[in-house]
Amino acid sequence: MQHPRQLPTTRVLPAPTSTVNEASAPKVRILALVVLALVAVCVYAVDQFAKFLVVENLTERQSVEVIGQFVQFYFVKNAGAAFSLGSGSTWIFAIIATAVAIFIVIFAPRIRSLAWAVLFGLLLGGNLGNLTDRLFREPGFGVGHVIDFIQLQYFPAIFNVADMAIVASMVVFVVLTVRGVALNGTRTVASKKATVDATTTDIS
Repeated sequence: MQHPRQLPTTRVLPAPTSTVNEASAPKVRILALVVLALVAVCVYAVDQFAKFLVVENLTERQSVEVIGQFVQFYFVKNAGAAFSLGSGSTWIFAIIATAVAIFIVIFAPRIRSLAWAVLFGLLLGGNLGNLTDRLFREPGFGVGHVIDFIQLQYFPAIFNVADMAIVASMVVFVVLTVRGVALNGTRTVASKKATVDATTTDIS
């Protein structure tokens, strides 16, 4: 007597779980907020202190060699955006910078990843550093000139600590995006790859 041939069964894989436990999510969120705030405060403080020293000790448009001609301090007042771009539109950049700062503050509670917290801290600190100049420096509120003083040989623009922080945040953004790191700290690329591998193994 022949027994009916059994059909192969397909095992249903459980959905991938998040690396952040639900119970610890509030703690992770608070830690991310603390990291964001600390990075932003440090960037802002260093930027403003450096600008204070520049204004008090350097003469405008005179070069001071730091590492030969490769790195120099060259004090200028910039009416434009980062790296002295867009001069003459200071009030527009002040509005944009204000909007960016408000967006980061509102968006910050969603962040769970410490790397993303560092990114937004760099962006917020750099943004506020230049925004402070635009709001409170001469020639007036909203149209103040940003203090730039770092000049690199062969680099076409003069910049400051805030500009460096903003650019660093963009670099971190590219790295996190390429690696597939989400705001909650999970890696979407790795998760998809693991799911595909598990499915392939089960079928075979």
